[in-house]
Amino acid sequence: MKTTETPAPLPAESGAPITKTDVRPPPPGKEKKEGTVLNVFSHGVLVIWAFMVVMPLLWAVMTSFKDDRSIFSSPWSLPDSLHFDNWSRAWTQANMSDYFLNTVLVVGGSLIGTLVLGSMAAYVLARFDFPGNRFIYYLFIGGMSFPIMLALVPLFYVVNNMGLLNTIHGLILVYIAYSLPFTVFFLTAFFRTLPTSIAEAAFVDGASHSRTFFQIMLPMAKPGLISVGIFNFLGQWNQYMLPTVLNTDPDKRVLTQGLVQLAVSQGYKGDWSGLFAGLVMAMLPVLAAYIIFQRQVVQGLTAGALK
Repeated sequence: MKTTETPAPLPAESGAPITKTDVRPPPPGKEKKEGTVLNVFSHGVLVIWAFMVVMPLLWAVMTSFKDDRSIFSSPWSLPDSLHFDNWSRAWTQANMSDYFLNTVLVVGGSLIGTLVLGSMAAYVLARFDFPGNRFIYYLFIGGMSFPIMLALVPLFYVVNNMGLLNTIHGLILVYIAYSLPFTVFFLTAFFRTLPTSIAEAAFVDGASHSRTFFQIMLPMAKPGLISVGIFNFLGQWNQYMLPTVLNTDPDKRVLTQGLVQLAVSQGYKGDWSGLFAGLVMAMLPVLAAYIIFQRQVVQGLTAGALK
């Protein structure tokens, strides 16, 4: 007599495909415990990293309001009173105002030129196919890997022969050339993520290439422009090697050169409070730029991944 009982399923043989019913999910308690441990570890690392970054900045700001005696006698304590004369002394007597103005002129001009030229080159490389497109693109990438130290001597003679040595506009041109490779590399990848249908619709309506770029594509690339602008601003504001070689005129020094000169002169005079005040002056614009545009920086970095 035949029975209708269903035989028990056999275990999967080696080499046979395993279905979802053959794999048992891990217990929910174990998965939750592993996730908690990972979160605690990641948050702990972030807290340690934030402490290492923020504490030196806060200590420098706090020290800039102390007098010289308090800096050495109680370096970790709060200032007994706010000595604003440290800032005024660094701004006037140490010529930080002149260095600050020169830096604003150089970085402002180079930043505008870098973004305009870099965005135009990146748009062409990202949107148009022509002979030599990839070769030009890889030339920009090669410029990112070329050490600037190897180009200092020939760059000095080139700038000197062009009559641009010890000039603000000469330093602007060098900064633009220095920042273009990274700018083109960053914006080329960003322009590739933008939709082509809008540009095609503009061409159908009779818009020229220049009008399509400046009025349609460039506003769409605003997050990427802000992100690469912040990176270039940080690099150009803190640049020391190029102005030291190409800008030896004391009246046209930038902030980094001025801080080094201030450190040398104030070190002999013992005016450490003025030195820390000058250091904070040079640091504040960078912090302000990042705090104001931090959301745009994150959007620009993640836009390509979200497309």
